[in-house]
Amino acid sequence: MNAQLFEKLDLAYEDMVIIRRHLHMHPELSFQEVNTAQYIHDFYAQLGIDVQAGVGGNGVVARVKGACPGKTVALRADFDALPIQDEKDVSYKSTVPGVMHACGHDGHTATLLQLAKAIFEIRENLTGEYVFIHQHAEEFAPGGAISMIEDGCLDGVDVIFGTHLWSLIPFKTIEYRSGPVMAAADRFDIVVQGAGGHGAAPHQTKDAIVIGSQLVMSLQQLVSRRVDPIESAVLSVGSFIADNAFNVIADSARIGGTVRTFSPDIRDLMEREMERIVKGTAVANDCEIQFDYFRGYPAVVNHPKETEFLKGVAESIPGVEAVEESKPQMGGEDFAYYLEHVPGTFFFTGAQIDEPYPHHHPKFDFEEKAMLLAAKTLGAAALDYQKT
Repeated sequence: MNAQLFEKLDLAYEDMVIIRRHLHMHPELSFQEVNTAQYIHDFYAQLGIDVQAGVGGNGVVARVKGACPGKTVALRADFDALPIQDEKDVSYKSTVPGVMHACGHDGHTATLLQLAKAIFEIRENLTGEYVFIHQHAEEFAPGGAISMIEDGCLDGVDVIFGTHLWSLIPFKTIEYRSGPVMAAADRFDIVVQGAGGHGAAPHQTKDAIVIGSQLVMSLQQLVSRRVDPIESAVLSVGSFIADNAFNVIADSARIGGTVRTFSPDIRDLMEREMERIVKGTAVANDCEIQFDYFRGYPAVVNHPKETEFLKGVAESIPGVEAVEESKPQMGGEDFAYYLEHVPGTFFFTGAQIDEPYPHHHPKFDFEEKAMLLAAKTLGAAALDYQKT
């Protein structure tokens, strides 16, 4: 059956590219993907595939049943874009100012749509059921996965597979990893409330910039001095805002950033120690400091059995030249929530072009032929899982 599926996917590649470029030209931000969701729904409806829109918000779920009973396999793709101006000089450049697909979600969607069509066309020869989860709002916590799960997208599902087209991994390479593969992604917001005044009389003030600077430097020592060197953690301050005239001492300052971890214990430690540092800095400077810590997606933790299975599948895919164990990624992904409910694995499909840019870059792009390898790997995993 894999050979028949691969043949159909080869024939569908041009349509895959057309869909990807259409979506790239018409991106929509997280929780605003009305037209994209309608496009996905209409694709399935026109084929006569059972499809449900409005799942957990803007999510879309399609289901294809084989001729004989078997296991239920879910495949997932996300479809939201980012608030980034597209700076590529290509014919399919985004037509929406300040919004672009800078992470490959357009490719994920095109891949899953054409894979679903191919599976539907050979359904009379298949066993089991295939669930195609098109998820909205991956880029912005709380994300779309939670609400889609609550709305039943995983009902009856035995296993789930997902992939990410990755612009910095060589084309024709599949990367897998058992256990933690992507980090928990949290953010924090700190407001330092000092006492402003004239720049010529600093003794009469509580300088929010100086206090905030002390706080930043103390936070930067947290990982190196409080986290076990064997563990992993990242704390990055991304913004420090205290806008004033040149001769005014800042009354307040706002500091924002992100924390990335793999271990739940280290995640708890980081939040606890950050709060302690903030309180200590406030006491030392006799001021008020507000600290808010927002937990985002948990770490993506792949299941060992399903990951080993996926590795074997990837090694059998025509056109794949390397199957390698990946390093953990500090980026976040709400695919983590699916894996908390059912077994599965999330892997990376190499999609590097000659002059690659990282994800979330204004000139981000990827090798479109990687979509075909992603479709074949996901498809073979779905079909072969029926034999396990």
